Amino acid sequence: MFYTKKTIRKLLITFLIIGLCGFFFVHFYVPKLIISTRNTPPSQNVFAFTSGKPVHIKASDSINLSGFLTYTSKDTAKGTIILLHGIRAYKEHFSPLAAELAGQGYNTLALDLRAHGSSGGNYCTFGYYEKYDIVAAVDFLIHEEQLQNIGIWGQSLGGAIALQAMSIDPRIKYGIIESTFSSFRLVAHDYISRLTGIDVPIFSNYLVDRAGKIGNFNPDDVIPYKDCEKILQPVLLVHGSKDDRISLEHAHENFDHLESNEKYFLEIEGANHFNVWEKGGKSYMDSVFSFLPH
Repeated sequence: MFYTKKTIRKLLITFLIIGLCGFFFVHFYVPKLIISTRNTPPSQNVFAFTSGKPVHIKASDSINLSGFLTYTSKDTAKGTIILLHGIRAYKEHFSPLAAELAGQGYNTLALDLRAHGSSGGNYCTFGYYEKYDIVAAVDFLIHEEQLQNIGIWGQSLGGAIALQAMSIDPRIKYGIIESTFSSFRLVAHDYISRLTGIDVPIFSNYLVDRAGKIGNFNPDDVIPYKDCEKILQPVLLVHGSKDDRISLEHAHENFDHLESNEKYFLEIEGANHFNVWEKGGKSYMDSVFSFLPH
């Protein structure tokens, strides 16, 4: 089969247009899928906090962070726990837990991470900036609310942020870390593979680096297992045995690098990334309350 020059020219132009569209899609759109987490907060009738007050905390880069402070119903508080949700979630996820902890003697600050819920910010940086947001939250609790004995409880993304914050702020006295990753680049590779169906390291690294440029952060500075080497506070590290979003290997790497002499690993048998509480049940919560300061 022979093509005329006119037909060949049209084919070349078509391939060029397709190639340019593909380039712009990969170069601009796909990396934003990694760091764009903006969502709409649930209505006040969904998972509403039963008592306490909304608070607003100014981050070091002037981003406004939205939180909800719940006070214990006991005469004397055993401590105050900062609650950090996972990616594309909200602080309201913690409303039942905040009520339970209040009954057990703990204040809680449930926080919308930057670029989530009602907090400001355009992009999630997986702890690069968020760890300093937690430092600002600790400042707020100590100086504005006169609260002490501050701990942190983070899930998934929140767990990675909690580890990074603990490594730079010794005022955080203890941490409960659930289902989190040990390296942003590594977990991003897994995410990209699920999203695109392609597992090519050079492709994944390109997207991760582009995401870092768009979000103005260095992906290679977000390695929680290295932060674990600086953590001396007590840590309860929890992971589901069947987590297919963030594999169990991430948890073991974090745990092995924890410098703390008071570190505990709890593997929840049969749990995936989303049902650690459900699968762990009362036994898990008993372990948590045994770990928490009394």
